[in-house]
Amino acid sequence: MENENIAVGLDIGTTKIVAMIGKKNDYGKVEILGIGKSKSLGVHRGVVNNITQTIQSIQQAVQDAETSSGMKIKDVIVGIAGQHIRSLQHSDYITRNNSDEVIDEDDIDRLCNQVHKLVMLPGEEIIHVLPQDFKVDGQAEIKEPIGMYGGRLEANFHVVVGQVSSIRNIGRCVKSAGLELSGITLEPLASANAVLSQEEKEAGVALIDIGGGTTDLAIFKDGIIRHTAVIPFGGNVITEDIKEGCSIIEKQAELLKIKFGSAWPGENKDNEIVSIPGLRGREPKEITLKNLSKIIHARVVEIIEQVYLEIKNYGHEDQKKKLIAGIVLTGGGAQLQHLKQLVEYISGMDTRIGYPNEHLAGDSDSETTSPMFATAVGLVMNRLQSREKASQVKSFVDPEGHEANVTSTAEEDSEEVQDETSKERRRFFDKWAEKFKEFLDNAE
Repeated sequence: MENENIAVGLDIGTTKIVAMIGKKNDYGKVEILGIGKSKSLGVHRGVVNNITQTIQSIQQAVQDAETSSGMKIKDVIVGIAGQHIRSLQHSDYITRNNSDEVIDEDDIDRLCNQVHKLVMLPGEEIIHVLPQDFKVDGQAEIKEPIGMYGGRLEANFHVVVGQVSSIRNIGRCVKSAGLELSGITLEPLASANAVLSQEEKEAGVALIDIGGGTTDLAIFKDGIIRHTAVIPFGGNVITEDIKEGCSIIEKQAELLKIKFGSAWPGENKDNEIVSIPGLRGREPKEITLKNLSKIIHARVVEIIEQVYLEIKNYGHEDQKKKLIAGIVLTGGGAQLQHLKQLVEYISGMDTRIGYPNEHLAGDSDSETTSPMFATAVGLVMNRLQSREKASQVKSFVDPEGHEANVTSTAEEDSEEVQDETSKERRRFFDKWAEKFKEFLDNAE
């Protein structure tokens, strides 16, 4: 695992835990080297509620990934979701001491650090500070202020907040499973990376990731993340409803949902019946597919309406904020039959199913490109991208720390500026990760 080009994503979900090993190939695509998954036993609605079971599930998934790839896993990047995640909009500004100098990454660093000092509710911690757009001396709608002159630098931020204890518990499980934590990313951001194209992010798109315990939402417009939300319902409540409604055991309910489930009751004829073996010594049960669809439909409508309410809260009906690319569905729950049609019917927005094959190498197997692995693929990509940016920045600076004397065209200059900004964003995150690791060590 010493290889710099290899990354491991760990998706700790409510129904399954996935460890995925990937690397960038010669064509810049992500090649999946190994994948391991195990049943998630200690997680409820995205939050760890049994440390011992979660550690065992993580070890099982990691072991499977190691076996299938023939590699040893040392450090992982973890996705975080759960009902404790909330997001807020915040504006802040700094006044620069010397307006004759151009704005550099240190100024943006200072501004982001200031946002990190926001007073949160007891027990909450800021996970991500995502700049939306900047203002320099009152000039609005600036996407990249680096290199500009100005005395007052303002920005609107999208701030993602989570429960300290939940984050610590995840960190604890990863460390106890014998792994190092190299970073934490909000799961809807990781999924978005894996299934959305840049054009969709520019046009405006809502990504809905339907997991086992939670449904995550991420809204992009003009290439920038505008809104995130975690809704505490997922595929599990549908299974629970089938179990109660048909008086069968959970395992059978899950199988029924996957094999015969449909989100649209009109699709099934009244005479379509499925027979389920009864429990020991009991008669088999007969269930009509129409009834099954009605149960699923009722719960799915509830989940989609909650998500659509969040999309409305963002301001989708406002002409400027319109999501032209519509909705992309991903996650294990997106595989439910006729879900796409139901979402289009409720929201009136174009909808497609998001497969994480946008950035994967062409020879990836069908299992890896399933919507249920979108988060894991996204985590691997995030880690590879941040590594790549780090190495690009290194190549711009000579060993003494002075900038290398490179003769460059205007295009290369602009690339350099972009690299510097990514360095700043990453460096800022690294500081947070270091603080977090310290925090975990002290908690032992």
